[in-house]
Amino acid sequence: PGKLGALHARFRDHTLRIFARHGMGVVGFWTYAHGGWSDQLVYMMKFEDMADRAAKWASFLADEEWRNVVAESHRDGSLTTRVRSDILAPAHYSPLP
Repeated sequence: PGKLGALHARFRDHTLRIFARHGMGVVGFWTYAHGGWSDQLVYMMKFEDMADRAAKWASFLADEEWRNVVAESHRDGSLTTRVRSDILAPAHYSPLP
């Protein structure tokens, strides 16, 4: 709690660039405008399939620059209290871009 600004900065200054290097596509980022938690960041990523997801996350998490960024950003404690991953599939009637 209270570290959303630092989390935004880490995504802006480091994470997005490292995601791109590993071919990880980001759909978008959201914060709660009403309801929910004011210090929560939600983001959606796209992958070809579960194997693509697993391979890209493994590559990203092993990235030396990412490991250094995490270590530096956790100097004063973790930026997150919980990270949740949900796998979504569109409903058959869902319009997709």
